[in-house]
Amino acid sequence: MTNEQLKRLETELWGAADNLRANSKLTAAEYKDPVLGLILLRYAQNKFEEAKIQIEKDLPINPRTKQKRKVTKNDFIGAGAMYLQDKSQFDYLVNLPESQDIADAVNNAMRLIETDDKDLEGILPKNYQEFDAELLRSLIRVFNKDAVKNIGGDVFGRIYEFFLMKFSMSGAGAQEGGEFFTPPSLVQMIVNFIEPDHGIIHDPACGSGGMFVQTGHFILSKTNKQVNEAITVYGTELKSNNVRLAKMNLAIHGIEGKIIEENSFYSNPHKLIGKCDFVMANPPFNVKQVDKAKDYVKKDSRLPFGLPKADNGNYLWIQYFNSYLNEKGRAGFVMASSATDAGNSEKLIRQQLIETENVDVIVSVGNNFFYTRSLPCHLWFLDKGKPLANKNKILMLDARNTYRVVNTTINDFSAGQLLNLTTIVQLYRGNAEAITTAETEHKKALTEQFETINEHYKTLASDLKKLSSELKNEDLVIPKSIDFNKFENPEQAKEIFNTFEKPAPKVIEFIKELEAEIAKVAKQVADKLALSEVEGKIEKKAATAKMKPFKDKLNKLNKTLKAYQSETAEFLKEARQRIGDWEKLLEWFPDNKYLDVEGLCKIADLEEIKENDYSLTPGRYVGYSIKIDEDFDYKARMNEIHSELATLNTEANDLMTQIQSVKL
Repeated sequence: MTNEQLKRLETELWGAADNLRANSKLTAAEYKDPVLGLILLRYAQNKFEEAKIQIEKDLPINPRTKQKRKVTKNDFIGAGAMYLQDKSQFDYLVNLPESQDIADAVNNAMRLIETDDKDLEGILPKNYQEFDAELLRSLIRVFNKDAVKNIGGDVFGRIYEFFLMKFSMSGAGAQEGGEFFTPPSLVQMIVNFIEPDHGIIHDPACGSGGMFVQTGHFILSKTNKQVNEAITVYGTELKSNNVRLAKMNLAIHGIEGKIIEENSFYSNPHKLIGKCDFVMANPPFNVKQVDKAKDYVKKDSRLPFGLPKADNGNYLWIQYFNSYLNEKGRAGFVMASSATDAGNSEKLIRQQLIETENVDVIVSVGNNFFYTRSLPCHLWFLDKGKPLANKNKILMLDARNTYRVVNTTINDFSAGQLLNLTTIVQLYRGNAEAITTAETEHKKALTEQFETINEHYKTLASDLKKLSSELKNEDLVIPKSIDFNKFENPEQAKEIFNTFEKPAPKVIEFIKELEAEIAKVAKQVADKLALSEVEGKIEKKAATAKMKPFKDKLNKLNKTLKAYQSETAEFLKEARQRIGDWEKLLEWFPDNKYLDVEGLCKIADLEEIKENDYSLTPGRYVGYSIKIDEDFDYKARMNEIHSELATLNTEANDLMTQIQSVKL
């Protein structure tokens, strides 16, 4: 399944599920866990069936009986699949008679899975009795479509993540006290920068487990390793509901890990000080009233630089993350923007941390990246194994002007922007091939996008030909000028894509030509539909009835065209974004090597940081770019402003005199 197909499936499933909720009495928060439970159940069924085929194929034949033995529960466990009893299988629920209690059957299925998989004991939702029976049956049918029944576990993991994100955007995933779902693009940036491909991975505020899942994606895409062979996962989480979500998330991604429900402020349940290869977290920052008087906190060996006096936990977290790392460990975490310049005791702690030379990269992120609030943040990156050349340096990266607008309240990083920012970090670390590698990835992504749109147009051409043939009125519906070969024969476009070495306008021009062809057909159909409406009103009922099949087919064609127009517009938007990101990278680094870019990035040494009062705010170092309009008369405008100000001051003084002269 391609990324584009997966996106369509995710959107279709979410739309169907959310529509069902909208017509029920359930809130998004009440609906969230049971729906995620059904996704896990559907995944378990698919994985079970897939494993069963392979297990039966691999079973040896008994030389005495000439038969294969029966498949057992242990066979499924050995194959990395959940064992499902008959009544815990999705197929059983789908085929349950209307006369039987569907909610009770789903609850029982969840209990049976927990019985057979102790890692999930007490984790799966069992409150399906709160659902209307027809709503629950409809939801089960949504996840029983052929497109869902035929996909693998990795795809189900993506669907689970997508639903988590959508629930968070609707407010169902938000937590009190600053704890909320970490946006995928921030998780992706953390993983890209620290490259967690081995050893012990720890998240002491793991939420729904997104850091671990993204680490799994990174390992599978960048290495030849299997996730559970490469890493050992440890998570701590305060909220019991998040613990359940995290364990389900790991299960559906096939990641083994130990998640403990604890408060990381006052405990260190995994005993990982100095043992972690990688630490990642989006902790609840700016938390007030942390009880620093507790004996554990006062004696905590995770706080080598002392207790901060400020009434929030930011500099507790920062010290914790640093203390977990081994001698070559890396950490990446989200932190409140105020922490980079905090004063008093926090400044002294920050100074000590900077002097260890463990701070590697600081990134400023703008507003609207979180789904439930608009605050900006910073990403901090620590590296105890920094190369000697970077020991006394910190990369300051200001990404506040690098973002993609998702809607009026949410921004994120595009895939191309993430690649560009990661490339800057790679250049800073001395990777001389970073630009070349990034260009290859940009081109590969564009080529894959084109292949998707090419299939899209081939299908469109087929649909158009079929529908126009059914209408038996080709000249009126399909303009003769349309070159169907342009849709079906991609050689011209392939040549364009295979020969360009830099972002080329020809790519966009070709796509726009195809877009124009669709628009031409759409207008022709719309005109014909409008004409048929008029004819239907004028002619007799018999004539109108005779015309109805023709109109129905026209409407079908119109609907098909609108769907393709929508998909084409989205593709064109993504292609333009990718080409723009590629061009931006070349604009920043024309010589294929690192250099400080005003307003974006600067490598600051410890002496400069000391001069700036140990601030870790990138904006203080990268500066900003001033563009001078040489055709604008600044001097004359300044004289005008001074004159206007003098007039306003005079009027203000006159008004004050009048007010003071009034007798009360």
